[in-house]
Amino acid sequence: MGIMHSEWTGRLDHWIRTLKDDLYLPLGEIEWSMFRTMEELSLEEAKAGVYEPVGPGFVWGKKYEYGWLKGKVTMPDEAAGKRIVIDLNPGGESTVFVNGKAFGNYRADWVREKHHFMVDNFLTREAKAGETFEIMVEVYAGHFFPQAPTGGCATGPVLPGSYQDPKKDGERQTLGMCTYGVWNEDAYQLYMDVETLRQLLKVIDEDSLRASKIAKALEQFTLDVDFEQCLDGRICDYKKARENLRPVMEAKNGSTMPMFYAMGNSHLDLAWLWPMQETYRKTARTFAAQLRLLEEYPDYIYIQSQPASYEMCRQYYPELFERIKAAIREGRWIADGAMWVEPDTNMSGGEALIRQLLYGKKYYEEVLGVESHTLWLPDTFGYTGALPQILKGCDVQYLVTQKIFWSYNEGDKFPYHYFVWQGIDGSCVTAFLPTSYTYYTTPTEANKVWKNRTQKRDLDAFLFPYGYGDGGGGPTRDYVEYVERQKDLEGSVRMKHASPQQFFEEMDAAGGPANTYRGELYFSAHRGTYTSQAAIKRNNRKAELALREMEIWGSIAMVKGLSDYPKEVADRLWKELLLHQFHDILPGSGIKEIYVEARERVGAVIEEAKSQRELLTQTLTEEDSGFSVFNSLSFERTAMVDLPSGKALVKLPPMGAVKAEEAQAQEAVVTLRETVDGFEIQNGLVFCCINYRGEVTSFKLCTSEREFAAAPMNRFRFFKDVPRLFDAWDIDSNYIEQELDGMKVLSVRIGEVSELSASLIVEGEIGESSIRQEIVLEAGSRRLEFRTRIDWRELHRLLKVAFPVNVYTDNVINEMQFGYVERPVHRSKAYDKDRFEVCNHRYSALADGSHGAAILNDSKYGMSANGNSLELTLLRAAAAPEMRADNTQHEFTYAFTAFEGSFADSDIVRQGLELNVPPVVVNGSVPAFQAFELTPGNIILDSVKAAEDGSGDLILRLYESKRSETFATLITTLPVKAAAKTNMLEKEKEPMKVLREDGKAGVKLHFRPFEIKTLRLMF
Repeated sequence: MGIMHSEWTGRLDHWIRTLKDDLYLPLGEIEWSMFRTMEELSLEEAKAGVYEPVGPGFVWGKKYEYGWLKGKVTMPDEAAGKRIVIDLNPGGESTVFVNGKAFGNYRADWVREKHHFMVDNFLTREAKAGETFEIMVEVYAGHFFPQAPTGGCATGPVLPGSYQDPKKDGERQTLGMCTYGVWNEDAYQLYMDVETLRQLLKVIDEDSLRASKIAKALEQFTLDVDFEQCLDGRICDYKKARENLRPVMEAKNGSTMPMFYAMGNSHLDLAWLWPMQETYRKTARTFAAQLRLLEEYPDYIYIQSQPASYEMCRQYYPELFERIKAAIREGRWIADGAMWVEPDTNMSGGEALIRQLLYGKKYYEEVLGVESHTLWLPDTFGYTGALPQILKGCDVQYLVTQKIFWSYNEGDKFPYHYFVWQGIDGSCVTAFLPTSYTYYTTPTEANKVWKNRTQKRDLDAFLFPYGYGDGGGGPTRDYVEYVERQKDLEGSVRMKHASPQQFFEEMDAAGGPANTYRGELYFSAHRGTYTSQAAIKRNNRKAELALREMEIWGSIAMVKGLSDYPKEVADRLWKELLLHQFHDILPGSGIKEIYVEARERVGAVIEEAKSQRELLTQTLTEEDSGFSVFNSLSFERTAMVDLPSGKALVKLPPMGAVKAEEAQAQEAVVTLRETVDGFEIQNGLVFCCINYRGEVTSFKLCTSEREFAAAPMNRFRFFKDVPRLFDAWDIDSNYIEQELDGMKVLSVRIGEVSELSASLIVEGEIGESSIRQEIVLEAGSRRLEFRTRIDWRELHRLLKVAFPVNVYTDNVINEMQFGYVERPVHRSKAYDKDRFEVCNHRYSALADGSHGAAILNDSKYGMSANGNSLELTLLRAAAAPEMRADNTQHEFTYAFTAFEGSFADSDIVRQGLELNVPPVVVNGSVPAFQAFELTPGNIILDSVKAAEDGSGDLILRLYESKRSETFATLITTLPVKAAAKTNMLEKEKEPMKVLREDGKAGVKLHFRPFEIKTLRLMF
C-alpha cells in the first residue's frame, strides 16, 4: 500500500473529476453564419464575404480551405460581474477575433485538458449586462499527409494502395456546439492546487514527512468539498478547501533545490506539416493568445524568436503587431533568437549563416527595439562546428538548443547541459541544452527533468522553456499557474519566470560553465535530411552562389562608378532564401505542398540574381562583337567555356575578367579509345580506365602513375530504406544490410570527343528508375566528372555512389562552412558508429601524409565513408510526410580527383569551388582586370558586398580553408583609400595599414586555422 489507501486515491480521482466538471457553466449557444474561401484574407476583407447560417453538425471543407464564422454574444443579467469564457468547437485549428482584434487560438489536438481553451478564451473578467461581443473565427479545413495509425511521421512498409486520404474533399470538418458561459475561478484555483499536490506526491519520497502531510491534506480536501449542493455552497467549500491546503502549499524548500528559469515559448515551425500560408495564421493565433496571458499574469515571461515570423504578423495582422511591440517595450515579451529564422545549420552556406544573423539582429534592433545576444535554435538537426566563430563575430554570446538530446538511436550520449562550446577555430560561446522546448510545468514533469538530467555535476539551475510548440500555441493558463505554485514549493524544483538572457547572466555571475565541448554538435538522428527533397538542396546551393555572383560584380561595378549596387534586391532575395533555409524546409522534412512552393520561390531567387548579374557584368564590358569571360573566384584558373564558336579553354585572372580571344590556353590533348575491357581516357594529367558498366577501374595521375582505384569506382549502391520513426528525416544504420541489385546497364558509348574534351554516355536502370550519365574529362583538368540525370521512381529506397580508393586513414575530411571537419571512417566505438552518415559541402577527401583522393559535388550534402570508400548519397524516396518524395527528374554533377602530397598542399578546396562556380561568358569585350588576388592559396575570398551602412565601402569575407596558420596578402587593383577589420556585423572597425605599389593596394593578414575575417575597404 502506498502513502494513501486505495479508498482515498479512488475518492480523490472522483473529486478532481467532478471539480473539473464545475469549472464552466454555459449560459447560451453562439449562433454562427459562415463564409468560405481559398484566399488569404484580412479580417476586414473577410467581413465583406457572403455569410450563410450554420449550426452544430454542419459539414464542410476542401483541402486548404478556410471558413470564417461570424457570431455575436450579448451578456444576460446573470452574467453581470462574472468572468465569461467561450467554449469553442469549430473543428479545425482556428484564429479567434473578438471585437475586431486578434484574440486567441483553438487547436483540439494540443489540449492536455479541454478546459484550457475556456480558461484562456475569456471574453471579460467582469461582464456587464447587455454588453455585446462580436466574435469571428477563421477555421482551417486542413489537409492530408501520410502517417502511420500510431501517429508520427513514419509509415513503415507501405502496402500498395494504402495511405489514401480518409476524408472526402468538401467534408473535412464538422462544426460542433459552441457556447459562452460563466467561468468558476474559485473551482479552477482549487483544482490547480490539488493537481499540483497530487502530481508532487508522485515524485517525492513516499516515506517522507512531506509526502505524509500532502496525502493527509488531499484526503481532507475530499472531506471539505460537498459537490451535492447549490453553487453558492460549493464555492464556499472551494474557498474553505483552499484555505485548508494553504499550509502544504506554502511549505518552503531548503537551500539546495535547483532553480528552474521558466519561460513561456511556442516553437513555431514556419512550414512543416502545413504550408507556409497556414503559418501566417499561426502567428496570429499564437501571438494573440500569449498577449492575453501577459495581461493575466504580471510576472509571466514569453519568448518568441524568428524575425521572419514577426514580419508575417506585421504584414497580415498590423494591429496585433503593434500590441506585441508594446509588450516588448515593457520587457515581458522577449524578442530574442538572433537569426532571421531558425535555420538548418548543416547545409546552409557560411555566408548564409552570417546573413541570418546580420538580418536577424538588424530587425531586432531597428524594428523591435531590442538587442539580441542569444541564438535560439531548439529544433535544428545538428550544429556546424563553424557556428561558435560566426556567433562571436556577430556579437552573440549564448546558444540554446535541445535537439541533441532528442536522440533515440542508443548512441554516444551528449555529456552536458551547460557548457562552453568551442568551434573548429577555437572560438567559444556558452550553451545550454534543455531536453525539450515543449515542457509541461507540472511538478511531475519538472522534477523528472531534473532527476533524468545528463549532467549531474556543476549544474545548479536549469533553463526551462515550456508551452505547446512545433505548430505554435505556447503556454496556457495551467502552465503559468503551475509555475506560480512552484516558486518555492517544498519537494519540487524551484521556479521563477525569467528570460534566457537573465539565466545566462546569472549563471555567468556564479562562475559560468565548468566544462567545454569541442567541435561540431553532431545530431545522431535525422541523417536523411542531408538528402531528402534533392531539388530543394540543389536550388539552395545554386541560389547561394547566384547571390554571391550578383554581389561580387555589383560591388566592382559600384566602385568603378558604372552602376548602383542592387542593395534592395540583394536584401529581398537573401531574406527569401534565408526563409527557405528553415529547418523543416531545406532538410526536406515537410509536406509536398511546401516544396512545390519552395521550388518556385527559390527558383525565382536564382533567376532574378542571375538577371541582375548579367546586367552588372554587362556594365563592365564594351559593346562590340567580342566576348568576355568573368571569374568570381579569388585565384587564377584554367576553365572550359562555351563560346558561340565552340568550346574554348581559357586562362582566367582571379576575381576578374578577360577577353575570350586573349585568354585561350594551350593544354595537352584529350584522347579516348575503346579497349577489350572498356575505354581509356587521358589528358596528360590523368589516365583513366572505364569498364562497360561505366565504372572507373583505374585512375592514375600521370606525374606519379600511382593507382588510386582500389576497386571499381563510380559504383551505384542501391538499398532498401525504411526508417522506423521518421521517414524523411532518418536513415537507419541497418540500411547497409539491405542492399539491392545496383544499376542494370543498357549501354555505354562514346559521346563527344575533341582535343579539349571527351565523354562516355552511360544509360541504365536502377530499380524502377532510369539513369543517363555523361562521364567527362576535359583538357587541363584533374577532375573526372559525372554529369548525371535520373528519372527517380522509387519508394523507400536509397541510392549512393561509391569510390573505393587506395588510401588508408582513420578519418574522412568533409568540407563544411569556412573549413572542414574530420570524422571517422571506421566503426570502432559508439562515437564512430553514430557517424555512419554525415554532411559535407563541396568535397570530401581521404588523405594520408603522402597522397589522397576526393569526391566533389555540385548539389549533394549527404555522404558516408566506410574504410577506404567515399560514398556520396544521391537520392532517397521517403513515404512521409510526402508519399514517394523526390519522384521526379534530377540533374546533378559529381566528380573524382586525386593528389600527391598532403591535403594541406593539395588543391581540393579550389577544385570544389571550380566545380560549383563556372566562369560567366558575357557579350562584349572587357579590358582585362583582376579586382582581388590572394596569396597563399589556402585563403579564400568567399564574398564581396556593399557595406550595410550605404557608405559605398566594400565588405570582404575571407577564411583560412585548411586548418593552417597563415600569413597572407590581399592585393586589389581597386582605388582603395583605407582598410579596416570589422566584426561580421560590419562594426568595430580596426584600421589596417594599406601598402601601395605599381598602382595596386594591399594589406597583410594573419589567419589562425579556419579563421574568418571581415574587412572593410574604403574608396
